[in-house]
Amino acid sequence: MREPRRILILGAGGHGRVVLDILLQAGPCQVVGFLDNNADIHGRRIDGIPVLGPIDDLTTLAEQHDVGGVIVAIGDNGVRRGLARHVDRSGLTVLNAVHPSATLAHNATLGRNVVVAAGVVVCAHCQIGDSVILNTGCLIDYQTMIGEGSHICPGVRIAGRVKVEPGVFVGIGATVVPKVTLGCESIVGAGAVVIEDVPALATVIGVPARRIKLAAASEEIAAMLLPARV
Repeated sequence: MREPRRILILGAGGHGRVVLDILLQAGPCQVVGFLDNNADIHGRRIDGIPVLGPIDDLTTLAEQHDVGGVIVAIGDNGVRRGLARHVDRSGLTVLNAVHPSATLAHNATLGRNVVVAAGVVVCAHCQIGDSVILNTGCLIDYQTMIGEGSHICPGVRIAGRVKVEPGVFVGIGATVVPKVTLGCESIVGAGAVVIEDVPALATVIGVPARRIKLAAASEEIAAMLLPARV
């Protein structure tokens, strides 16, 4: 951030605290407050920053506090992605938080509402989508694509030319070999070693990673959404 900005953080949990630290380390900026739908913490201070009210009151509170930017700091991939889109529609600016110790190749690209934590390395020609979390110390090797709303946990190693589709969760310390695709909304367990493509909605664990759960087929999901017959 080249100019000071007044910023709101949406989400006052553990990830919100991490994002706050990244913003303060990166500076210059002024974080004016958190918004969180947990009414029990409204009016409290978290790491010295007040919780101003619910996320539902974003537009009003942003105007009251002359906010110039917002970042969504919520761990749930779907919620984070949806809120970022809501912020965008509201006319507010969605910001990134990049820790100064992160190393980003000059030709890597970042979307919006991206969090890049301490010690992250993003190599040449990588593409990082909107609302992605690159958590502490993860490595994203060359020509890898990380889809919207994905979370790459601490210590993950993703090799070159990997495709991570939207909404993927890669658990702490996992490894992904080159040229693998992680399908949409899939989950890679902590410490897993992925050596082959992971289907959409699948969960894989172990060394080498094996599938333990697969969501219902699309036809079954569609059937469940149909109204019950009477």
